[in-house]
Amino acid sequence: MTIITVRAAGDSAAVEAELRSLGAWLEDDRVVRRHVRGELGSSLAPVPGQQGDGIDILSLVLSSGLGAASLAAAVASWRSTRTPSPTLVVQRPDGIRVEISGHSQEEAEKLMRSLLNDGEGPGGSAA
Repeated sequence: MTIITVRAAGDSAAVEAELRSLGAWLEDDRVVRRHVRGELGSSLAPVPGQQGDGIDILSLVLSSGLGAASLAAAVASWRSTRTPSPTLVVQRPDGIRVEISGHSQEEAEKLMRSLLNDGEGPGGSAA
């Protein structure tokens, strides 16, 4: 199992809306939803006695049965439906990340596949 994190650029309300939309998109994809569990959250540690921070991160738990190409295609397809296409930063547990910004659907898919295939993630081999 691998966990990757996804962040979106923009103000806090837009970021939360985009991450919720991406999470719902992945849940609606029959191939992806069998192998991905998404969880929205905050990258900041909670402060006792204070209300939580806004949602600024989507954590994706990936099972080993998911091919990198399937997740990459789903994320790239989702971006193509957004106007303008949001900037996403996708990061592996080892800290390696890619920024997907202003790229065509094909380039976004290629960036996602390279990130997932270059490590221990689904469809990849251990680095």
